[in-house]
Amino acid sequence: MANPYPHTPDGRYFIAKNRLWRCTDPRLSEDERQTHVNALMDARRAVKRAKNQDNDEALRKARERVQAAKEALGERGPVWWEDGAPDETGKAPHNSSYAAWWKQHDA
Repeated sequence: MANPYPHTPDGRYFIAKNRLWRCTDPRLSEDERQTHVNALMDARRAVKRAKNQDNDEALRKARERVQAAKEALGERGPVWWEDGAPDETGKAPHNSSYAAWWKQHDA
């Protein structure tokens, strides 16, 4: 199955709902990546469970686990690239450094 989300030419972001979202750090081994994805899925299930139980403390802890897993994947926190380019997560592609690429891609 083809990936439904376009990726920027440098592989740093994918576009969903007209926003740039940071990709997983490609330097992670497949085992490392899978370990962090598993932790992320467990944490997301914990968020859902805490919401259903109306448990604020459990919800806070579960969201911290989501954040930690996303940081371990390189999707949040410090950027994983080393060329000094800023993080453009959440920007619309047409309002980013990828505007020219997006204009051609979106056409």
